[in-house]
Amino acid sequence: MTQTQGLQRPPIFDSHCHWDHPKLQTLQPQLWHGCQQQGVTDLLLPATIAEHWSQLISLCQQNPNWHLALGLHPYFLSQHQNDDLSLLEQLVAQVEPVAIGEIGLDWHLSEDTWAQQEALFLAQLNLAQAKQLPVILHVRKCHDRVIKLLRQLNFKQGGFVHAYSGNEQQAHTYNSLYFKLGVGGSITYTRASKTRRLFASLPLSYLVLETDAPDMPMAHQQDRLNRPDDLPKVLDVLSELREEDRAIIAQQTTANVRSVLRLD
Repeated sequence: MTQTQGLQRPPIFDSHCHWDHPKLQTLQPQLWHGCQQQGVTDLLLPATIAEHWSQLISLCQQNPNWHLALGLHPYFLSQHQNDDLSLLEQLVAQVEPVAIGEIGLDWHLSEDTWAQQEALFLAQLNLAQAKQLPVILHVRKCHDRVIKLLRQLNFKQGGFVHAYSGNEQQAHTYNSLYFKLGVGGSITYTRASKTRRLFASLPLSYLVLETDAPDMPMAHQQDRLNRPDDLPKVLDVLSELREEDRAIIAQQTTANVRSVLRLD
């Protein structure tokens, strides 16, 4: 593909990419060049643990199209320290990330962690509310609980539900709370019939594209690293499922990300 061909591709925004992961960083700068050739113009970079925040901040300072989020991921609960929340509050004031994340609840973990997860989640939601920042949600097996907490806090900042796996009613509820739903590599698997049907039927205004690179490989690529320049494959499948022009989907999903992040 020539550079001219790459520029003709509709610009798309990867709303969830762990760009600081060593597996992706070892491929630089060729990987970012590949992203640009494929029309992937912007990346939203969620954090996971405090130990990696300084590296992520430095990385995002290298390119204005790499957008910083900071947060404490529920899956890594055992790696979080007592002073991480106060450090998060300080850094949010200093470096002004575009979102708080990746945060949420993961009921795939043992039930004896749920109370601690919820306390961490609520503290970060309150910080996002105070700073008027959207959030990037990680939710597994507990959409109703997350929705209940968002409503109880009267959370108005919105955000993204990463790798959305809920049902249609929950999708409409998230939309009413100003959240967009992450569409990723799962739709490239024909066996994911429920997810494919849902994303084919929901309003396009609900959806954003994501890779979750380097995790969650696309179909037929399980032996290959998932990369942000694979995002057009998600776009292609979504276009087939919805029977809509890929340029329209690219334009709307990119606008959806930028709207939530208030980048316009």
